[in-house]
Amino acid sequence: MKVRDRMSTDVKVVQLDTSLTEAFRLMKESNIRRLPVQDKGKLVGIITLSDLNQAAPSSATSLSVHELNYLLAKTKIKDILPKKQNVITVTPDTYIETAAKIMRQNKISGLPVMDGDKLVGIITETDLFDALIDILGVKKPHSRIDVYISEAPGTLADLAGLISSRGVNILNAVAYYDEKKDRYKAIMRVETMDCDDIVEEIKKRGYDIESVLIVEQMEE
Repeated sequence: MKVRDRMSTDVKVVQLDTSLTEAFRLMKESNIRRLPVQDKGKLVGIITLSDLNQAAPSSATSLSVHELNYLLAKTKIKDILPKKQNVITVTPDTYIETAAKIMRQNKISGLPVMDGDKLVGIITETDLFDALIDILGVKKPHSRIDVYISEAPGTLADLAGLISSRGVNILNAVAYYDEKKDRYKAIMRVETMDCDDIVEEIKKRGYDIESVLIVEQMEE
């Protein structure tokens, strides 16, 4: 799955001369927390709700409402945008796991998506969470079987064959290295609410099952 499959294309942007009042309004009306900043059609930065709140006068100020509104209207994005801000971006063809890694490493929650010099979208942590939910197939009722496996080739194929021989559909299978246990773990999500026979057969084959969870229908 790539960024183009999950990014928002209706991107709200501000200019350097946009007032804080207008930026606040855009975020509130669009229910968003970040705005790319452009200058003559070129991406020059990104501003977040946190940036705006820090730039706005404190609620403990002695200024009147009229004075507060005047200051917000007078202050421009260019007044609070860091000079030569390093804007981290991705392309539509970036894989979502790469986008997630970039966000994690840089402690940011959103990335502008660039196609050459053109801003074509934005992808946020919420988009990545939604993608993860779809990838893991957790929207349907299912049973989750967590089982420790060896590094030997064919282990996942063995588990998959065991499950398919019972006529049960596999919604998702994920394997990863559990550093705390110093072992590999497979998470098998199967489309049945009664997996006792499958669990017993897995145990008979010498696998170490950590847990079994029955998952009801996930709310949208």
